[in-house]
Amino acid sequence: MNNNEKLEKYQAKQLLVGKRLIRGKADNRVALVAGAAALVLAFAGQLLYFNFGPGSSDPALDVTQEPAAEAPQNSSEVPSADLAEARIWEGALNLNDQAISLELDGVNAPQAVANFISLAQSGYYENVTCHRLTTAGIFVLQCGDPDGTGGGGPGYNFGPVENAPADDLYLEGTLAMARVGQDGNSMGSQFFIVYGDSSIPSDSAGGYTVFGKITGGLDAVKAIADLGTSDGSSDASPVEPVIMSQISVK
Repeated sequence: MNNNEKLEKYQAKQLLVGKRLIRGKADNRVALVAGAAALVLAFAGQLLYFNFGPGSSDPALDVTQEPAAEAPQNSSEVPSADLAEARIWEGALNLNDQAISLELDGVNAPQAVANFISLAQSGYYENVTCHRLTTAGIFVLQCGDPDGTGGGGPGYNFGPVENAPADDLYLEGTLAMARVGQDGNSMGSQFFIVYGDSSIPSDSAGGYTVFGKITGGLDAVKAIADLGTSDGSSDASPVEPVIMSQISVK
């Protein structure tokens, strides 16, 4: 083999080694990018879960609602707390034609009561469903979403949290406002009826606004709960649709 042939063979070998090095570096870059993307996705998933979902390792231990699909309208649309008149109100509604009587605490939760009064008097709640039932951990029937998805509302949000129990215990018959996890200014039209004593943990925004209580007809809510959920789990829509009607306050 002459010198020219040796040189050509050496150059070819070096070219092959160079290509392998370049390909190895490219593969490493792809691996690094893929790994970083996986970390970002995992972190984003955690953020979505803890900020917009249940916010707990046990979804049944929170009474949250989904963030609105669209940004809420101007806060000037929130009914004035003065509408509650700093007094106790009496009310009534039907759930699947079963009569429920209630009492609204305009003294300790004036903003939430003013909101409920305004929506009730405008007919907002008529024929709206109770879209969520929990049957383990906590015992609530969640109502007031016109979309029936958990993300609907009146087009505005209000807060902060009012009149939440210091011990996180929500007694049977309690009426309280649902909200987005970790956000005390995200209340709208969704509320929940506690049909069995429930300990519901506070989050960074506090607890849940207690604005009233059921004074009669709670057995009708318990009967709905006894039927279970549509998918047999402990947290889903009721097995039979639950419709609100004939809502009045005075």
